[in-house]
Amino acid sequence: MLLAQISDLHLDGSDRARDRTSRVMDHLRSLPRPVDALLVTGDIADHAAEAEYEEAVRLLDAPFPVLACPGNHDARPAYRKALLGEAPATAPVNRVHHIAGTAILMCDATIPGRDEGRLDAETLAWIDATLGALPDGAPALIAFHQPPVELHHPLADATMLQEPERLAALLDAHPRVVAVLTGHAHTAAASTFAGRPLIVGPAVTWTLRLPWEGDRPADRDQPPGLAFHVLGEDRRLTTHFRVVL
Repeated sequence: MLLAQISDLHLDGSDRARDRTSRVMDHLRSLPRPVDALLVTGDIADHAAEAEYEEAVRLLDAPFPVLACPGNHDARPAYRKALLGEAPATAPVNRVHHIAGTAILMCDATIPGRDEGRLDAETLAWIDATLGALPDGAPALIAFHQPPVELHHPLADATMLQEPERLAALLDAHPRVVAVLTGHAHTAAASTFAGRPLIVGPAVTWTLRLPWEGDRPADRDQPPGLAFHVLGEDRRLTTHFRVVL
C-alpha cells in the first residue's frame, strides 16, 4: 500500500496558500503510479471559515481517496458543513477508511479553542471499538493532528497531544496498529510511540526551524513538503519525505 501524507495547508484565501497546495496536488496527480490514498492530517483551513473549506474541496479533488482529520485551526461545524457536506455539529470528527486491506483511522484530537490536542473519551472509545471490530490479521494505521511525543522545539512541545498515556494503553491492547501518523509541528520528523513508528508529516504552508538552526522559528521560503508511506506485506512502514519545487 502506498499512501501520501500532507499536513497544515492553512488555506486562508491567499494566492500563496492556494499555490502551495496546488503544487503539491498537481505533483501527486502526475505520479506514474497513483497513491492508494492521500492523508491530510489537519489545519486544512487557517481561520475555519466555510470559504476556506470550500476552496479545500476544489484543491484536494483527486482520482484517489482523500482522507482528512481536523487540526487546531479547524472548527468542527464549518469543517463538517463545507468540507464533508454534512450538517454542522460539534461532535468529534472520527472516520475509518479501508484502503488496500488496511484500516486507516482518521481521528479528531482537537480541543475547540485550544492549540494543544487531546483524544477525548468518546474518541478513545471509538478507536477501541473500531479496532476491535476489524477482521483478524487486518493491519491498521492511526492518524491525528498533534504529536503525542516531544519534538524538541518549544513551539511544538507546548501544544502536543495531552495525556498520551491513554492512547498508549489503548494501543497496547491492539497490536494490529502498525504506526501513528500526525502533523501540526510543521517539520518532517520520525520517532516512536507505544513501541510503534511515529511519523510527523511536513507542512505545506511553512517549515519550522529548530533551535539549533537559528532564532527565526518559521521558514516561509522552504518549499511545501509531503511524505510517502509504504506499508509492506510484512507490516513494515517505510517513509520517504519530499519537497515540491
